[in-house]
Amino acid sequence: MKKTTFKIPLSKPDLSSQAHIYVNEVLSSDVLSMGPFIDQFEAEFSKQLQVSYSVAVSSGTAALHLAMILAGIKEGDEVIASPFSFIASSNSILYQSAKPVFIDIEEETLGMNPAAIEGAINANTRAILPTHVFGQACRIDEIADLATKHGLLLIEDNCESPGSTRNNQLAGSFGQFAAYGFYPNKPITTGEGGMLTTNTDEMGKRAKSLRNQGRSDLFKDVLLHDELGYNYRLSEINAAIGFAQVQELNHSITKRRAVAAQYNHLLSDIPEVQIPFVAAGSTHVWFVYAIRVDSRRRDAVIKSLLSKGIQCRAYFSPCIHLQPFYKQKFGFKEGDFPMAEKVSKETIALPIYQQMTESEIVQVVEALKESLLETS
Repeated sequence: MKKTTFKIPLSKPDLSSQAHIYVNEVLSSDVLSMGPFIDQFEAEFSKQLQVSYSVAVSSGTAALHLAMILAGIKEGDEVIASPFSFIASSNSILYQSAKPVFIDIEEETLGMNPAAIEGAINANTRAILPTHVFGQACRIDEIADLATKHGLLLIEDNCESPGSTRNNQLAGSFGQFAAYGFYPNKPITTGEGGMLTTNTDEMGKRAKSLRNQGRSDLFKDVLLHDELGYNYRLSEINAAIGFAQVQELNHSITKRRAVAAQYNHLLSDIPEVQIPFVAAGSTHVWFVYAIRVDSRRRDAVIKSLLSKGIQCRAYFSPCIHLQPFYKQKFGFKEGDFPMAEKVSKETIALPIYQQMTESEIVQVVEALKESLLETS
């Protein structure tokens, strides 16, 4: 099947010459897995993201799953989560036979609403899993305070927002664990990959064992497996790309913010378009640039933009609780989480990537204006 080519794609990885150099070093070596670049990537990630211990894994989903294991989440436990997130966040709870308990989001950060958390806590509640959505830190400081107050673990899903902050503290550094994803559309990419971060050496060392089939010591000839583990390893090639990417993270964020600022300038006078909020106290790294339009015409606008060669999509639509599997398993229905559902029906993610030019931004905005006229 021929792949559709867009004049302007939704995202585009930005791989520097340094990434190519590092990858060539791997290809010239005889170590393609569990080599020196994993260690360098993890160390640099800890330094740049200001976390205690980083463990590179095969995906953001793998990082979330390992966080659940390390947190001791088990059958009968409940984890408070957001329905407005990529499905991997709540799936990671199900992997441990625990139950996700969704609460609605608040409108500015699109993260879980701290005011709704205490009403969802009961004797089975073990942890809170907030998601930093689209590149913006949620009200994680308030959520962290509530977790401490009620003796709950805090696991941050920071797969979309590395480098974002809340009141000058980096997202991902508030809880006991955080997960990051490095899919090609992310601010940091390794092609496929992820990172688990934690605040203790003990948990970090256990995570390294779990990612490699539960082996107790990588450097012994005897294969000893202390517990059930997984093949969540990240290859040296992926780690080499990640090492370059995390070294360049601040520069990449600066470029994404410049693109978002240009969008804001060009879209601010279009009454049919609501540009993204940036909440006071939170910063944004612009994983996606998500506008909102009237839900009654959203899908028609997307269809029109696609026909003009502008790749765009709804994000996250439908919400997790309205996905077929979740509706069947838990009986969720329309109206359970009104704000999440409202945003889900209105959102359009427009193209954004580090290398995006002013001319390309203008093309997207002009195409959007035409699409809005066509669908009025």
